[in-house]
Order: sequence, then structure tokens, then C-alpha cells
Amino acid sequence: MSTNKSFVIRQYAPWTDRRGTLSGLRLAVFLLLLLPAAWILFDLAFGPVYPEPYELALHESGTWAVRFLLLTLAVTPLRRIFHWNRVIGLRRMIGVSVLAYALLHLGLYAASEHWNLSKVVSEIFVRFYLIVGFSALAGLAVLGATSFDSAVRRLGPNWNRLHLLVYPVAVLALFHFFLQSKSDVSQATLMAGIFALLMIYRLAVKLGFPLSNFLVLAACALLGAAATAAIEYAWYALATGIPAERVFQANFNVAGSIRPAVWLGICGLAVSAAALLQTAGKHAGNRLRLKKV
Repeated sequence: MSTNKSFVIRQYAPWTDRRGTLSGLRLAVFLLLLLPAAWILFDLAFGPVYPEPYELALHESGTWAVRFLLLTLAVTPLRRIFHWNRVIGLRRMIGVSVLAYALLHLGLYAASEHWNLSKVVSEIFVRFYLIVGFSALAGLAVLGATSFDSAVRRLGPNWNRLHLLVYPVAVLALFHFFLQSKSDVSQATLMAGIFALLMIYRLAVKLGFPLSNFLVLAACALLGAAATAAIEYAWYALATGIPAERVFQANFNVAGSIRPAVWLGICGLAVSAAALLQTAGKHAGNRLRLKKV
């Protein structure tokens, strides 16, 4: 009996594969997912004392929740682009970490309110940005609660339909990010641009374009950069008093600060270049094997 319990524990440990065997890749990813939280809590306990001690930790926990949410959405495109099937096994672990960071974000907000839970609840239902953020958290909770094998078996085909909820959750999380960023939305814009690029990758697949093709990936990168610039322009035009035209024109002046749209284009083109190098390496390896034969 104890042997069976030991196997079950090993099987469901995040650093093991489905056979209960230690996986170096899963262990490395698990530790990397823990690292930001460890740093946030360490800095909160032993770092400099600020007038509002929870503000930085609150911001960082929310930022990492969004980053890991986007990483979860990037798993499928990365598998298709680089033909790396093992990465699919990491998606659940990364997804659960998103919920963990979102709960940490909520917990730090409650701590900043001196654990006055009645005030926290009332604020959530009064302040618009908190309604948006809590709605995203509620969606993450549903996804997390149904991420286990038993839920997949019980829900059957409905499981896939339910987990399409990740897309509106991502939109809500990004909107919350924008609302919290006030005048400087560079980070929020970059995150929104990455989300747009990931959606463009999915659209390309739906239209029948292979993501392993360098030209397709390069076109996706350029479209993603344009979408990022459009998101930034729309935010400044609709939600702030800052001239949106000047912000948009700054995308073409790389002598100053590099805007999120430019960074997104660089990252997207880097992915396409990496895919091209991988394809070239495979062709070179095949030619070498043929010569040996």
C-alpha cells in the first residue's frame, strides 16, 4: 500500500513525468516558475522598507501572472514552430503557476489592506479595475480546478470547450494590467503585443499556413508589431490625455527609447530566424547522412 502511495506521489509531482520518473526539464521549469515568487517574498521580508511596503510586491506578482499566462499560450505555437513535442507536457504546470501567482497577487492586495477582508470584498465590487482583475482570477480558478486528468476524463469533449476560456481570461488580465499601469503602459503594451502575436500564429494555422515556414513566421512578426502599435495608439487615444499620434510616431524613432511594437517585431523575427536555422540544420544533417550512406 505504501509503495502504491509513493508511486502516486511521484507520478503527480511536478518534477516527474507520467511514469513517475524524474524529468530534468520539468524540474528546471518548476524551479524557474518558483524563482520570481521566492524573490518577491524575500524582497518583501528582507529588502528595503518602502512607505507602501506591499506595492512593489503586488505589482510584480501580477506582472509575473500575466507573463506566465502568455507563456502557457505560447506552448502550442512553440511546439508547432520547433517540432518540440515535449513542451506540451509543461503546459499544465505553467498554467497552475499562473493561478498561484494570481492568488499571491490577491493575497498581497489583502495584506496591503491590513487583512480587512470586508474592505477587500467591498473594494472588489466597487472599483472597476478590481472587478476586471477578479473576473480574470475567477476564470483562472475554473481552469485550474479542471486541469487534472480526472476532470479531463469526466468532462470529455466539453473540456476543450471549457478551456477556451483561457482567451477571454487573458484579455481581462491584460486589460487589468493596462488599468493598473496608469500613464506608462509600455509593459502592458508589450504583453498585449505578445498575446496578439500568439493569436496571429493560431490564425495562420487555421488558414493553413505552416508555422515552420520562415516567411510565414516573419509575416506574423510584422503583423504582430503592427497590432502592438495599434493597441498602444488605441489606449493612449481612448484612455489618456496623452497625444496618441506622438506616441505612435515614437515607434519610428529608435534613437530614443525602443517602443513595445519594435521589441515585439524583433522578438517575432528572432523566432522566425531560429526556425530557419533549425530547418537548415536538419537539411545539413540529412545531406551528411546521405553522403555517409
